[in-house]
Amino acid sequence: KLLFIPILIFSVIVHECAHGIAALRAGDPTAKMMGRITLNPVPHIDLFGSVIIPAFLLLSGSPILFGYAKPVPVNPRYFRNPRRDEITVSFAGPAANLILSFLFLILAVILVPLARTLHFSTALIQLLLDVLNSGILINLVLAFFNLIPIPPLDGSHILENVLPPRYAQYFAMIRPYGFFILILLFVTPLLDVIYIPVKIVYAIYVTILRIFI
Repeated sequence: KLLFIPILIFSVIVHECAHGIAALRAGDPTAKMMGRITLNPVPHIDLFGSVIIPAFLLLSGSPILFGYAKPVPVNPRYFRNPRRDEITVSFAGPAANLILSFLFLILAVILVPLARTLHFSTALIQLLLDVLNSGILINLVLAFFNLIPIPPLDGSHILENVLPPRYAQYFAMIRPYGFFILILLFVTPLLDVIYIPVKIVYAIYVTILRIFI
């Protein structure tokens, strides 16, 4: 299972890089100037989010591995169309994880049958499938969890810029309490409801895997 942590770290780095690239395309060079648009893990690693939380979940036997990297700095003052660009930049991270989950699916469809053709051992084939399956699940969780409209998650930035200004002001008032709301989610059955989209998409992926492997 230790192999899953590098997949998680890679996935959260891609998530943050996607934010930085989207911001750069919208006119904000901040992430690029600070060296954050890179797959090098060093600038992205957050001790708590990238190491402690994943290690705790792994050691506790949690069925889901989760974590995060340092948020990429974004300066909306550079945006040509602030509301539209804020939505685009915020959605870029979850979108990148959805794309990654699909790429892991494609790799599984290609590599597992190839490994069987090359007569790899059953244990090695199972390890390959476990790693790729983990890549699918990790990225689906990252994508849909980050779309939850609770600060500081990406979904909150999207919702705040979709709402009419009057209601956006009221919504912004919950920012200081976002962290506590997220903790509440983790200790109540509400999180199971939020993971319904993950389960639906994962079920589709599993159906595809069964057809091809």
